[in-house]
Amino acid sequence: MGKTVITLTAVNELKYNRFAIRRVLVIAPKKVAEATWSKEAAKWDHLKLLRIIPVLGTLKQRIRALNTPADVYVINRENVQWLVDYYRNDWPFDMVVIDESSSFKNHQAKRFKSLCWVRGKISRIVELTGTPAPNGLIDLWAQIYLLDGGQRLGKTIGGFRQRYFDPDQRNAQQIFSYKPKEGAGSTIQDKISDICISMSAKDYLELPEIVYDDIPVKLDAAAQKAYKKLERDMLLEVNEEEITATTAAVLGNKLLQLGNGAVYGENHKVIEIHKCKIEAFLETVEALQGQPALVFYNFQHDRDRLLQALAKSGLRVRVYQGPQDETDWNNHKIDALLAHPASTAYGLNLQDGGNHIIWFGLNWSLELYQQANKRLHRQGQKQKVFIHNLIVQGSMDEDVMEALQGKSTTQDSLLKALRVRIERAREEK
Repeated sequence: MGKTVITLTAVNELKYNRFAIRRVLVIAPKKVAEATWSKEAAKWDHLKLLRIIPVLGTLKQRIRALNTPADVYVINRENVQWLVDYYRNDWPFDMVVIDESSSFKNHQAKRFKSLCWVRGKISRIVELTGTPAPNGLIDLWAQIYLLDGGQRLGKTIGGFRQRYFDPDQRNAQQIFSYKPKEGAGSTIQDKISDICISMSAKDYLELPEIVYDDIPVKLDAAAQKAYKKLERDMLLEVNEEEITATTAAVLGNKLLQLGNGAVYGENHKVIEIHKCKIEAFLETVEALQGQPALVFYNFQHDRDRLLQALAKSGLRVRVYQGPQDETDWNNHKIDALLAHPASTAYGLNLQDGGNHIIWFGLNWSLELYQQANKRLHRQGQKQKVFIHNLIVQGSMDEDVMEALQGKSTTQDSLLKALRVRIERAREEK
């Protein structure tokens, strides 16, 4: 639906046509803060003049970013408390945008309390989310409180619960969950309808049956340095381990691995370089709010690292091994099904188990890419299918994605992309 470009258009209008705001703060998941907002602005002619600065990294880097002239400052939600403590009474942002506002649904969280402390200094606040109440109507109170200070749903979470909910699961001393009273849903919706807009794609757009969502991933400085060195010199040393690429084809493979976060060294030893893509993956999974995802990986170490990252998520995770996994997926017994496209691209019917695919690691085979996507996008699928591609910026991922979109999947595409990147890296040196 384009909520990012809609919001940036409003920011541009409010600042440069109406002179109604001065400085804008966007609070977003870390990987979104790194790339998505600035990249979205660059796509549109009417937004190209907006200066967007990510406020990320070390303390020194964040302070430098805050002191750089800009229109929009984008910070990750984990640093909201630090930002409030940093400015205190000199809070400079008169407009705040919360991207994925459901991450502020917990009224006890420090990020929520910190934002409440400076709420009186904010003249405009905008919240964006596709899942405003992931765990039910109880999640709305904190989000709406940030918008109106408690005017519509009450000043306290206790009062909100008392008016609209009854205890559900409980023991003698503690209430574990609440259920809405009869008619509570419509009453709550009526109360917040003047400050909330709900837009459904089917009401505004004629979308194709399959939607591609390219998610930009930015490497941190150390990972970027390692990537450039391997790309330029075909040699990289990490913790006394030497990674070499003897041919252009081997180099391409190594660069794809490094973009994903780990590389095979001698004797097939796995050497982890960074977790940037893993972090982006976990944020993507979190944004699905419990909806099942079919996850395609490229290398075995990707699979192992994904399993490790998901171990504490509480999700039902499984690696596809055979027909029983297909049956369990379609019976909604699996939340995240990890699979290699070569082993699942043909003959499987997985359309009953979900409608989200996440490509953690891409490969050059258009056939595998299309066939793997067809595991969900096939007859019997009742929902729009979303293909989420995690793409490391400035890496081989971009070349692979361009080749797949351009239906150019020959070895020539790989070699051509490598020649261009190697020459550029050596010129930059």
